[in-house]
Amino acid sequence: MTMELAGAHWFKSSRSGAGKECVEVAFLPGGRVGVRDSKNPDGPALVFGDGEWASFTADIGKGAFDE
Repeated sequence: MTMELAGAHWFKSSRSGAGKECVEVAFLPGGRVGVRDSKNPDGPALVFGDGEWASFTADIGKGAFDE
């Protein structure tokens, strides 16, 4: 894990519950956003640029990933 991620303040998504879909997010320097599995905090994390994160969250709001 990089130092940038090691010092990050992670928080769970409001959509995460007691089940298996546990996601944590951290707002990082330079407008980047980290995303990781809360059950595996030492595992891999995705890091999005600010434009990528804005596009992703806008698509979520439009229901682009609804099943």
